[in-house]
Amino acid sequence: MRRRFFVDQFHGGSAILRGDTANHLGRVLRAEPGQLFELSDGEALWLARTETIGREEIHFSLVEEIPVQPAPLHITLLLAVVKFDHFEWAIEKATELGADEIVPLAAERSEHGLIAAAAKRAQRWERILSESAQQSRRLRIPSLREASKPREAFSGVAAQVCLLLSERSGASPLRALLEPAAAAVVGNGVTSVSIAIGPEGGWTDAEFSLANAAGYSEAALGANIMRTETAVCAALAAVQYAFGAFRPSAAPSGPRPNRERIIRD
Repeated sequence: MRRRFFVDQFHGGSAILRGDTANHLGRVLRAEPGQLFELSDGEALWLARTETIGREEIHFSLVEEIPVQPAPLHITLLLAVVKFDHFEWAIEKATELGADEIVPLAAERSEHGLIAAAAKRAQRWERILSESAQQSRRLRIPSLREASKPREAFSGVAAQVCLLLSERSGASPLRALLEPAAAAVVGNGVTSVSIAIGPEGGWTDAEFSLANAAGYSEAALGANIMRTETAVCAALAAVQYAFGAFRPSAAPSGPRPNRERIIRD
């Protein structure tokens, strides 16, 4: 399977890979002229051939556009800021599991020191998202928003399905919320889902009230209390399963083109 990289844009029949990624491809992976890779600008996907390789730039010629299936889901993850090693692991896995937007939440029970330092970590988080999207062969890198307080974040997301993970006894099982919602929206184009996951200390009563007022339903993952990063994986996997990752219509149909023959021609 060919490696995939992200470029700023396609220009005519060429593209340029720049910066640390170009340096890694050239010096670490020892790319040579004539090798084939996949390139994405976030909208289109191309098979491309290396032409010239430098320390900071690698020039490609575009060989063939690769068909891209439209994504059946758009997922916004509202994720409370927790210890950075846990948070960074969570956003890496969220990228692999299909999150399209990630909003760091300055929840009331998030550590104040972490919230204060979050802005300084944004560049590192952007790099984690890029590398994870590249590894998982996504068309585009998830967008990372600025850290927000729950009040602004809950009201700022317009989604068809809004879920707030909750440990309270009155929370509905996630399955009980997903099944009817999926039956109602599957087949009607892209489904937008927002998932809010709190800090390890849980949501406060005020945050529950804000979420409920914004249309979020409290959802329980099970009897056990999970770490924030575990809850991210469990919730995203469940939503992908319910709404479309395995939907038959999302699978490519028909024979795949013989790219090697096209290249040789």
